[in-house]
Amino acid sequence: MAGACCKCPVSLSVLKRSLSVAPRGSGSAPPRSLLLGWRLGERGLQEAARPSSAFRPAGLYRHTAFLCVSCQESMSESLRTCYLYLNQTSRSFAAVIQALDGELRHAVCIFYLVLRALDTVEDDMSIPLDKKVPMLNDFHTYLYQGEWCFTESQEKDRQVLEDFPTISLEFRNLAQEYRDVISDICHRMGVGMAEFLEKKVGSMKEWDLYCHYVAGLVGIGLSQLFSASQLEDPEVGRDTELANSMGLFLQKTNIIRDYLEDTEEGRAFWPQEAWSQFAVRLEDLAQPEKLDSALSCLNLLVTDALRHVPDVIAYLSRLRNQSVFNFCAIPQVMAIATLSTCYNNPMVFQGVVKIRKGQAVTLMMEATNMKAVQTIIAQYSQEILQKVSLTDPSRDKTLHILALIREKSALSQSSLPSRTPHLSPMYLSAAMLLAALSWQYLSTTAAQAQGTGDMQGQ
Repeated sequence: MAGACCKCPVSLSVLKRSLSVAPRGSGSAPPRSLLLGWRLGERGLQEAARPSSAFRPAGLYRHTAFLCVSCQESMSESLRTCYLYLNQTSRSFAAVIQALDGELRHAVCIFYLVLRALDTVEDDMSIPLDKKVPMLNDFHTYLYQGEWCFTESQEKDRQVLEDFPTISLEFRNLAQEYRDVISDICHRMGVGMAEFLEKKVGSMKEWDLYCHYVAGLVGIGLSQLFSASQLEDPEVGRDTELANSMGLFLQKTNIIRDYLEDTEEGRAFWPQEAWSQFAVRLEDLAQPEKLDSALSCLNLLVTDALRHVPDVIAYLSRLRNQSVFNFCAIPQVMAIATLSTCYNNPMVFQGVVKIRKGQAVTLMMEATNMKAVQTIIAQYSQEILQKVSLTDPSRDKTLHILALIREKSALSQSSLPSRTPHLSPMYLSAAMLLAALSWQYLSTTAAQAQGTGDMQGQ
């Protein structure tokens, strides 16, 4: 079993350095990884962040060492390498993983890297299907093949495939209960990815199935890891329906928001059963004369995503460990804020839909207890309610699910005294660190974008 690190989620000295060097900036779109949803397949989390188009060496990152010195010194060289890859492939998500308690931190780190490697295979269009399909189906077996690696990938995150022996070694060093979860989820996800390689998302049920394969399984796997660590009750890992909803809510939010980017790149994730009611082709929804139909389709899909929110509330209400709660709650409040911004918003079909940078940081700072999360959900649900049009075809369904969310929030409030985690200064520091890193990342991204624009204008 991998040795457990100390209980400190993040070094306070790192927090101070992060706050002191964070540049000022404003007005840029937050990186998609702020949702912190593991968007695998073509919805990959790293694709969401996109800090650059190439795999960058660790030296180019200002903040790669989030773990305290004593934690790093107690780790093997191969485990330190795994954390290096974690920081290289997902800076924002790495901060949240490294705020988890004890050995759960290692298990989730390895879980992420294994699925990152699987996702890299799925994303790599240079791999022919007759080779890719068997690789996806068999990928879970590579975890027990110490020498297996893949050196032919053209993807930016190919390092996790080229040095997969280091990742698989640390996988085998995990306790058996962690290995069983990771191997099982990897197997099921690989089979699902292979199924949808040449299959379009047609019906609403297929949309749920696709999102289950690439995100719901992640929620199930994480929940089982939480329970295996004994930081959470066994019921958290057993209730796969709630865990699946956690993943589906994030995944559907990403798919809805990214309509324009996906259609411009020839990808289609909106279910045909929905968009075919309003257009002959999915890309037709971006035409100005189709705006009314486009908004009707958009609102239909937002309403479908909202039906997972009662499950999200129920899931978060069960959590007891503060680090796990932060890990799970932050992506969910980001998602409902994003859905509120998307609802009935023509910009989904015209450009980039974003929540404000300050808004994102505030959400990360506040979503550290159930009462605060309930308040945030209620706030954005009310914002959506105020946008519901009298003529929208999904109006009745939207009003119904918003009423269910209000009801679920009210019921959950009665149990808050016993369920609300105590927010210690240590965990507040972790939340502040995440917010500071995100702020810095957003500002840096904005500066880079401005610089690129200046160069192109010359």
